Amino acid sequence: MSWIMNPNGVAPKAEAEENMVQDPFNPNRKVTKKSANQPFLAYQQYKEKKEQEHQEWLKKKEERDAKIARGEKVGRLEPDPTAEEEVGLLGLLKFIVYLLVIIALAGKFFTGHYLWEYDGKWVQLKTYWPSGDRLFSESFLATFDGTDENKPIYLAIDHDVFDVSSNRRTYGPGGSYHHMAGVDAARSFGTGCFATHRTHDLRGLSESELRGVDHWKKFFAEHKSYFKVGKVIHPPIDPASPIPEHCDPKKEEAKHPKKENKEKPIHPPSSKDDKPKREEL
Repeated sequence: MSWIMNPNGVAPKAEAEENMVQDPFNPNRKVTKKSANQPFLAYQQYKEKKEQEHQEWLKKKEERDAKIARGEKVGRLEPDPTAEEEVGLLGLLKFIVYLLVIIALAGKFFTGHYLWEYDGKWVQLKTYWPSGDRLFSESFLATFDGTDENKPIYLAIDHDVFDVSSNRRTYGPGGSYHHMAGVDAARSFGTGCFATHRTHDLRGLSESELRGVDHWKKFFAEHKSYFKVGKVIHPPIDPASPIPEHCDPKKEEAKHPKKENKEKPIHPPSSKDDKPKREEL
């Protein structure tokens, strides 16, 4: 009955020996070729292949060195294919570039835009090369009020001039804030009197109104699509000139309350008082 269990006539022990290979991590023992051991066996084959390539490279290097010693011309030695390259600065830069390319391609795939639909100031060239030292006179600034479609739209607040061309519908002709374009209307940002306080004169403003001016100045400076382009030079304000009145009489009265006169009224002297007093001896 042994032929039924072993039809090929191979001894069980000999068949087991054929399925055994050298253990990659222990040269003193063997392991079977079962599927669980295949990753380790494949790694061993990979190591043996790399070692063979390294030995071939060493042989080429020795031959090249020998030719150099004999004074023969030789070509450039190819790098060792088994040498591990260090990442270094160049490798890091390559990784960053590859990562940015992958992010851009993903943005194009998901949103149809390489920058994930971001169009703020940080992707515009003038953010990194600003021309924030340009000087404007009041008359020159007025030419950038949006009436000329070939010019950008500028507005100023407390001397700083900002490019608001990205929002032409708001600051251009017909826009809700067109009256602020081409002028330094700093006072109106603090008082809210946008029709009557189109001036840079900040005299007489309360602390809260001055904070409002600073708030809006910071708003334009930090906006994602507005840019500071320079400063406007104003003529000196005459201290004797009247301070612009508030558009809301109640707020004007709250800032300058009328003083009640609590002194006794001065009456004209009577006829009795006109008589000279008798000198005392």
